[in-house]
Amino acid sequence: MTIEIGQVAPNFTLEANTGEKVSLTDFRGKHVVLYFYPKDMTPGCTTQACDFRDKHESFAELDAVIIGVSPDPINRHQKFIEKHDLPFLLLADEEQEAAKLYDVWKLKKNFGKEYMGIERSTFIIDKEGKLVKEWRKVKVKDHVEEALQFIKENQ
Repeated sequence: MTIEIGQVAPNFTLEANTGEKVSLTDFRGKHVVLYFYPKDMTPGCTTQACDFRDKHESFAELDAVIIGVSPDPINRHQKFIEKHDLPFLLLADEEQEAAKLYDVWKLKKNFGKEYMGIERSTFIIDKEGKLVKEWRKVKVKDHVEEALQFIKENQ
């Protein structure tokens, strides 16, 4: 499935680190920074999560919520949150339901091995639930600042 800028973002319901089921539509009326990342506790994912943590208040001032999604189970998300003091929701997408909706579940290659995994990607969804910006194959450095700047300029 391919999603396009200007379309309503595909809805999904996943378990959050809080133990509750969370749907994307729960956040209508706010900007949503939906970011998909490969794995808790890995260097790039930790840097990205901590960058979002450090800018969390700046996003909140713009009426934006940050939601991280990976295939990791809830108990691993909880450890990741506690270790790095993350103030936003992490959703467990163990069956890759949301990852497939957003076309970020991809064939990857690492050290000559092929496997399926998350392609690091970020989506900005406006207050009406429409996709307004996407970044695919995200490079972690300066990405969070770029996402924040986009929301500031597109209020």
